Amino acid sequence: MMNKLMMTAASAALLLMSGVAASADDPAAAMALAQKNACLSCHGVDKKIVGPAYKDVAKKYAGDKGAKAHLVAKVKAGGKGVWGQIPMPPNPQVSNEDAEKIVSWILTLK
Repeated sequence: MMNKLMMTAASAALLLMSGVAASADDPAAAMALAQKNACLSCHGVDKKIVGPAYKDVAKKYAGDKGAKAHLVAKVKAGGKGVWGQIPMPPNPQVSNEDAEKIVSWILTLK
């Protein structure tokens, strides 16, 4: 019984660490997913690093119904010009599912 409980707990921890459980409803998991994908190397939650702060992104796209799809595409393809001349490189290694979870979380920030 103890081994089964320990395996269940370990499985749950691995799922959380892999980002499978991440969503806008779980900010810590979404932030961990952003960290895992190196997003936080260029973006801070509330301060600009190389790219804009995530709170500024959320503010800019507040009320925009197409924002999630637009930003997921930006994560994957990269872009430049919206926040200045420093380009955001493409991130094709980020799965669509992970990009959607990260963007959903970003859009909830205030």
